[in-house]
Amino acid sequence: MEEPSPVSGGPRLDQDQGQVQKADSSRGRRKERVGMVVSDAQDKTVTVSVETLVEHPLYKKRVRRSKKFLAHDENNEARVGDTVRIIETRPLSRRKRWRVARIISRAE
Repeated sequence: MEEPSPVSGGPRLDQDQGQVQKADSSRGRRKERVGMVVSDAQDKTVTVSVETLVEHPLYKKRVRRSKKFLAHDENNEARVGDTVRIIETRPLSRRKRWRVARIISRAE
């Protein structure tokens, strides 16, 4: 089964379980992403790199795209290499609009 292309506004792949990501229905339409922490140098903030698979419009090959998000980590629990689930939230600073929902797996 082919996943819809994120460029066309379709759902994105959940790298955690290989399924389509869902919004948190209990609190409205909040987006969720799964990614890897690439930096934890700031206080209460982590940089999360999220990879998605996009189908090339002409060649139809799936291409890996990545984007970095700044996420709020209240207790400074996430470390570099951890896989985390982030959820959309209100603006917390100039670039920070996400927060760490939970840590899926720890770096080894």
